Amino acid sequence: MSANGALLVTEDLVAGYVPGVDILDGVSLSVGEGEIATVVGPNGAGKSTLIRTIFGLLRPRRGRVTLRGEDLTGLEPHSITRRGMSYVPQLDNVFPSLSVEENLEMGSLERSRTRERIGRMYELFPRLGERRSQAAGTMSGGERQMLAMARALMPKPRVLLLDEPSAGLAPAFVETIFEQVRTINEAGVTVVMVEQNARRALAMSDRGYVLDLGRNRFQGAGRDLLEDHKVAELYLGGTARIDSD
Repeated sequence: MSANGALLVTEDLVAGYVPGVDILDGVSLSVGEGEIATVVGPNGAGKSTLIRTIFGLLRPRRGRVTLRGEDLTGLEPHSITRRGMSYVPQLDNVFPSLSVEENLEMGSLERSRTRERIGRMYELFPRLGERRSQAAGTMSGGERQMLAMARALMPKPRVLLLDEPSAGLAPAFVETIFEQVRTINEAGVTVVMVEQNARRALAMSDRGYVLDLGRNRFQGAGRDLLEDHKVAELYLGGTARIDSD
């Protein structure tokens, strides 16, 4: 754990995909053990870039990432996974030709505990248990998202990074995905997510961060941000209110 008690910390992250062009321009966040943290902001704010940088898919030009006080900056994603962090990308997050169970097997780091962990995933995601032999590519978008989250949980991470978990899903599945995020968190996993459904995500979050042009613009408890009229006007599309949880 870091000196300030936070589990996951980013400090002054600067990163981008093209030399000389920064998408992140000094982003910092701090997430405590057992929390849900949501990162919101307009398109192009750097939200997904932040998640990718935390997970080692993009090397920062400046700043650092720590988990439990250990510096992860510059490590490869497989090394970060072994240190207790998993990541679910928005797209291409399952192996479509493999069955549900085969996808879960691919996420296992301890072969001796693979069956135990798969059983646990079927407890958390009963729908996956019902479809264990089904090819992932034939499942609905919501079911594939569940499978992607379950596979990311196979190594038993301390932190789960989610990039737009509700994007592109049918309305009936959006609430199901948020309920699953809550269940995952209640099982002891710290969750950091980028989410387009900002109001719903902030309503269930212990803390929220608003990014704009690659910089921290606002931060605070999720519900406090929902009640902030400036945040609502600039980033949430209207008058401040708290959505139902």
